[in-house]
Amino acid sequence: MAPFSCSHWVSRICLAKCLGTTNYVAKGLSIPRYLCQGGLETGFYSSSCPKAEEIIRATVEANFNKDPTIAAGLLRLHFHDCFVQGCDGSILITGASGERNALPNLGLRGFEVIDDAKTQLEALCPGAVSCADILALAARDAVSDGPSWAVPTGRRDGRVSSKAEASNLPSPTDSIAVQRQKFMAKGLDDHDLVTLVGAHSIGQTDCLFFRYRLYNFTTTGNADPTINQAFLPQLQAICPKDGDGSKRVALDKDSQFIFDASFFKNVRNGNGILESDQRLLGEAATGRIVHNYAGSIRGLLGLRFDLEFPKAMIKMSGIEVKIGAQGEIRKMCSEFN
Repeated sequence: MAPFSCSHWVSRICLAKCLGTTNYVAKGLSIPRYLCQGGLETGFYSSSCPKAEEIIRATVEANFNKDPTIAAGLLRLHFHDCFVQGCDGSILITGASGERNALPNLGLRGFEVIDDAKTQLEALCPGAVSCADILALAARDAVSDGPSWAVPTGRRDGRVSSKAEASNLPSPTDSIAVQRQKFMAKGLDDHDLVTLVGAHSIGQTDCLFFRYRLYNFTTTGNADPTINQAFLPQLQAICPKDGDGSKRVALDKDSQFIFDASFFKNVRNGNGILESDQRLLGEAATGRIVHNYAGSIRGLLGLRFDLEFPKAMIKMSGIEVKIGAQGEIRKMCSEFN
């Protein structure tokens, strides 16, 4: 079988997690085709559509060059897909009853990037590459200036997309207990939770979703006491009490378009934007993980997060996947065959 080669490198390491082990391969070598969790494989398209990953990567890069904020959009799109019905592309289906129209999904972005890649792939390899795999690969390629990894592929597209089932997605107001319950329901632990939230390193949010923390949070007129008092006036200036709730704010104030561990340093210092992010610091188990990523020594100058994020992404992207004869390979990502 033809080898799968990694073409993006950080710390000159490429990661593939298969058969319960993690293989680190030095730059210049390739990763053979491995059978991975859930029946997925790295290099699944090496024979049926050898240029699939190259086309998806080029499509993501072209869109990123026009709009760097699309990177976070693609990561979030994959996350929301996996948390409802599993990683099966069900988030991409249009229609009033589809999960795409559920309230937590109304702000999702990146659909046009997936559609663009799918159009190119259908022209080259009709019926070969699933929309679910395009989502997983695009999410990997969206990690700007961050770690890369070999993505296990072979997912099939789902035949169900339910708006009602998307109501239990993680929310920016969730307590740690609620966040933990939602992640555990998908087979993810505290370490996965904190690590995956690190994707907010390149994320944005609207003032609408955190402005309540800045004014009258305790119903006595005070702001959320967990916000760094030196940072509070900056946030209030960006998001006035009666201002535009749709104004966008970076979730990582120090390196908005660079995928790194600075997000955790902000949370450690009380500079988290979303309440759910800042709450990670206040609970013993999750707080310990935040400190491990944020610390220069414990975080190995950011290398720890670079190594752990790919493993968490591979684990998440294996949630309830459909393989073999399950599901279908859609001709268009926005509609069932």
